[in-house]
Amino acid sequence: MMTMKNNLAVTLMLMLFPVIACASELTDSAKNDWLGLVKSTRTSRQSYLSSWWQELGDDTLSGLIDSAFHSNRDLAASRAKLLEARAQLGLTRTDFKPKTNLTSEYANARDSDFETTEDNSYNRYFIGLDSSWEIDFWGRKKNVLEAAKANAQAERAELNSAWVSLSAEVAVNYINMRILQNRMNIAQKDLRAQSEILDILKSKHSTGLIDITAVQQAQHDYDAARAKIPEIQHSINELMNALAILTGRLPGTLDEELSVYHELPDVDTARLVGIPAEALRQRPDILAAERRLYAQTQTKKAAKKSKYPVIRLLGSIGLESFSTGHFFSSGSQTYSIGPSITWPIFNAGKIRKNIQVHSAREEQLLAEYEAVILHAVGEVHDALSANAQEILRNESLMSGLKSDMSSLAIMRDKYSHGLVDYSAVLSSQRAVYSSEDEYTASKGQKLINLVVLFKSLGGGWRPMSGEY
Repeated sequence: MMTMKNNLAVTLMLMLFPVIACASELTDSAKNDWLGLVKSTRTSRQSYLSSWWQELGDDTLSGLIDSAFHSNRDLAASRAKLLEARAQLGLTRTDFKPKTNLTSEYANARDSDFETTEDNSYNRYFIGLDSSWEIDFWGRKKNVLEAAKANAQAERAELNSAWVSLSAEVAVNYINMRILQNRMNIAQKDLRAQSEILDILKSKHSTGLIDITAVQQAQHDYDAARAKIPEIQHSINELMNALAILTGRLPGTLDEELSVYHELPDVDTARLVGIPAEALRQRPDILAAERRLYAQTQTKKAAKKSKYPVIRLLGSIGLESFSTGHFFSSGSQTYSIGPSITWPIFNAGKIRKNIQVHSAREEQLLAEYEAVILHAVGEVHDALSANAQEILRNESLMSGLKSDMSSLAIMRDKYSHGLVDYSAVLSSQRAVYSSEDEYTASKGQKLINLVVLFKSLGGGWRPMSGEY
């Protein structure tokens, strides 16, 4: 286990290099915020990561995630698995305590004529308490208990992992929906501009100023712009239905609430990407894999100790009589007490084969544990890279949008002085809409990349408590 922890520490330290590389591409202000977060206390980082969606400042999104936590059906199944693991842990703990059974017997019996010369038919009455206590001399039961504890902790981590995935899925669907709603508004404005251009060109064609080719091209552009709207609306409806299902509601029940238009949250994503690599230690799937491996290690130890003798302390006390008249007399009292030792001397190699089985399972879980770590590091690396590059892309798109808006202002000024016709203004307006559409998509993608980063770091998890 020490080797595994050392490997984990080395792997997570390597994670610092892509973090620093991505941070180097940010502005000085963002770097200062990044360093401040790295130097923050572990408790503050845990609080920050456990409710990362609050940083987006969208009350509707926060409400959806809260509803999902309480009503999502997959999450309810994960909670039930945790309850099962806790019950199994409690069952294992009872093995450390003495067991006592109350036994009451009545028998009407007859012995063989060749066994006795006396009356061979009789009644037998018995009532008593039988107790047994297995002394955990070799620590086998302690290993079994440790395995049960680790399995319960793994189920808790699996529940946390379900929380992480659920909050991220709700956020990604919500952001995509808002992106599409913004793009729908832009598409509708573009369609109106296309319609105006088409009307102007039709008017010019009717007066003989232009030929039909320009009108046909404008008609094509108008039809293409109009065709985008049903496709966008269908995607919006699908995302609304997905959000309803994630929050445990019937599809369609959120349509009225989510149809209210909202701009995308305006978040400085560069300020929020500086989570230190050690946060990966609390990633719930890593915790779950580590706890599963530890449980299997303890199970293998318990299997090895099955070769040793089992020592029990046995005792019984009761009343026994062949007639009801003497049943409660002092002479009917019986008792016994003493140790019992059971030692598996020959079992055709069953114990040895069982140890081999558990050793193979341990190797399997170790490989899975290492794979989870590598996968987690890769996810964070990819998320950081995507976030940093989208920030740079978004800045370029913003610059292009500003240039198009400046060109539109110039065209409007020329139109007001009679230097160009209105179709030139509308063409510039369309260029602005196209740039605005790209910028809106990029702004939403920045938020999605941030959500993916929080998910890759295990954002939304709850710290393991000492309840086990």
